[in-house]
Parts: sequence; structure tokens; C-alpha cells
Amino acid sequence: MKIAVIDYDAGNVQSVMNALQRLGVESFLTDDTGLIREADKVIFPGVGHAAAAMQKLRNKSLDQVIVSLKQPVLGICLGLQLLCRHSEEGNTGCLGIFDTAVRRFELEGLKVPQVGWNNIFGYASPLFDTVKENGFVYCVHSYYAEVCSQTVATTEYGIPYSAALQKDNFYAVQFHPEKSGSIGEMILQNFLSLV
Repeated sequence: MKIAVIDYDAGNVQSVMNALQRLGVESFLTDDTGLIREADKVIFPGVGHAAAAMQKLRNKSLDQVIVSLKQPVLGICLGLQLLCRHSEEGNTGCLGIFDTAVRRFELEGLKVPQVGWNNIFGYASPLFDTVKENGFVYCVHSYYAEVCSQTVATTEYGIPYSAALQKDNFYAVQFHPEKSGSIGEMILQNFLSLV
């Protein structure tokens, strides 16, 4: 199985690849559009600033490639946000796979960014097969995707927001499965098992 991890100079790539290796799966980091198209599965991770990240995707023509992919794609953290319609971070037009906006947390009395463990619930995706309801996952982010018809898991930090989104072959999680212990491993394994 060929697992491509998209290289667009975003943070957190190595920990994702290490998590896959722990599951016995080798992956490769690439910005080669041909290799990405040929992969069996594609992972789109990221930690960084939405506007800068979108510019890097455009510079490498990765924006066009990502939206055209037919195999299972998993966005993680910033990857989820960039798959949405628009982000308030830098007032950025994003890839538009998910029809929802990304907003900044503006919450009285709550620290931003949200850092730490949070429970997820309301699963409606094969990503969460075998994952017990209200499982805890690890989050680090200042922006969130609003709940929409493509939300397949929800969490709360002052307000409810999308912990995961899915549309067709595109899956995305706001949290970090690679840092979320056994639950994160289950979610990654479920993604790897998708046909």
C-alpha cells in the first residue's frame, strides 16, 4: 500500500509518519503531483498559518491536485481547515471540499489556542468504527470548523464544533490522531482500511 503524505512545508509531518510506522505502514513525504495521484491513500497533515499554507499549495499546484483526488484522503488539523471553504486566519479562501467556514475561537474565559485532551461524540463515519463514544483525543488549535451537514464527529470548547468532517473520499479530523494514543491509532487504522 502506497501512502503519500503531502509535503507543503507544514509542521507535524514527521509525527504522522512515525505513527503510521508504529502501525506497520511505510509512508513517503512528497510534493510530486504524479506520486500523490498514484498513491493508494493520501494524508494531508499540517500545523501552521492558513494563508501561508494555501500560498504554498498554490505555488506547487497542490491545490488543484488535492481537490481532484479520488482515493481516500485524510486531512489532519490545518489539513482539515484548508479543506473547508474559507478560514478567518488571514481571510483565506481554501479548497472548498467541505461547505463550512473556519472561525477563530473568541470565548470569554477560555484560553486560545485550545491545547489538551477533549472528548468527541456523535460519530457518523467509518473513521470511527471500533472507537468508543466520547473518546478522548489531543487538540492544539486556535481555529475551528463550524458544525455543518458534513460533520461526522463533534466536540466542544465553549461551543460545539466539527471534530471530524467527511464528504465522499475526503475525511478530516481537527485533532491529532498521531498524538491521541490508542484511539488515534484506531482512527488511523480505520482510515488505512478504507477501500
